[in-house]
Amino acid sequence: MAPSFAGLAASGLSRASLAIHQPPTDLSNSYGGKLGEVKFEFNPDQLQLSRSAHWFTEQAVAYDRGAPPKFTGSEPAQLQLEVFLDRSADPSSNDVQQQVELLLSCCEVTQQSIGAKAPSPPWVQFSWGSFSTVRFVAYVTSVSATYTLFSPSGIPIRATCSLSLTEIAGATKKQNPTSGALSARRVHRTVAGDSLASLAWREYGDATRWRVIAEANRIDDPMRLRPGTELLLPSTTETPETEGAS
Repeated sequence: MAPSFAGLAASGLSRASLAIHQPPTDLSNSYGGKLGEVKFEFNPDQLQLSRSAHWFTEQAVAYDRGAPPKFTGSEPAQLQLEVFLDRSADPSSNDVQQQVELLLSCCEVTQQSIGAKAPSPPWVQFSWGSFSTVRFVAYVTSVSATYTLFSPSGIPIRATCSLSLTEIAGATKKQNPTSGALSARRVHRTVAGDSLASLAWREYGDATRWRVIAEANRIDDPMRLRPGTELLLPSTTETPETEGAS
């Protein structure tokens, strides 16, 4: 039997999701294009959120019950949750395995960050309707997947994944509430195989918007893109959807 969850993600209910993004490749502290998204079929029945603060008390003879404590800083928030995946109604589906592999990849360095000489696993953001308390940019500290049901051919069709997320502190830019885009520009150092179309796909999810990058960097010949070139990648808030259309 599947575990009891707060509610099946059916129509009319807000679905929890985990968006997975490229990590920053510069000092902007803004994550890059989306690598994938895990949409919860069942919303979690519980979320464990924790935050801690550091205080230091120095011994002093002038106080009979200890000196007043001094605040020395806060720790990032920690979020722990479970993702339940089930495709038992379609034993031929490979969705469960693909979703688990996507979650496991959150603890692996991305190829783009390696090419930019800033190796890092993806950055993620958990969201669930209007529950803003848990809506923060984070990195995944651990993923534990347990397969609990297989098809006759050995395909995993049910799994439970336990995730631990750690908040990324700092002046991470928030998303524009209307466009869902980051408000900050990014600088990308090109690597072998990069093209304006591939960069537009990573940043905006639309390869036809390569003209936006070309115009921002005054590139006359998009076919001559040399590795090591630093390109300014405008945010979507600065680039209307129609600008990049061919």
